[in-house]
Amino acid sequence: MSKDSLDNIFKSLEHDFDIEVPKAGHEMRFQDKLNNQNNKQTKVIRLNATIWKSFLGIAASVVLLITLFIGINKQEEVIDLASVSPEMAKTQDFFTASIDEELKKLQKESSPEVQIIIQDALKRIKLLENDYESLKIDLKNSGEDNRVIYAMISNFQNRIDILQNTLEQINIVKQLNNSSNEIPESTI
Repeated sequence: MSKDSLDNIFKSLEHDFDIEVPKAGHEMRFQDKLNNQNNKQTKVIRLNATIWKSFLGIAASVVLLITLFIGINKQEEVIDLASVSPEMAKTQDFFTASIDEELKKLQKESSPEVQIIIQDALKRIKLLENDYESLKIDLKNSGEDNRVIYAMISNFQNRIDILQNTLEQINIVKQLNNSSNEIPESTI
């Protein structure tokens, strides 16, 4: 299109343009309509945001529950000596019962004179129990390797040995206390 044709179009439409002056307060009414429209859009956006936040909160909760469920199942997968075979289950039961019996004996022998010996033994037992927990993980990871099984059995034996040696030490301390109490007065 050329410039002349545009000029001709505007001349032909010259009297068709709206040249009326708007009523008083027109700008104010127009601003109010814009503001109301913006407020409605803002409310819709806020409502959508609220819905999304709620949805995200629910989704996060579901993810957390699934994670906890998986974590609990993984903890249940940790195996011990009893899960290897029925014979190993009997072995574990035997050692566990023996350790419990020795611990009961140790508790009966508790007195102020031997308290330090007992506390030391219990600390060493706790270390061996922690080692046993590591061995359970190693057993699972190694596919029930015989070396790990032997280490687990050895761990049980070491705990029993510590308890038995502690009971022997307690008996020696008691004998020494009794013999010192029996010294005749003539030698004093």
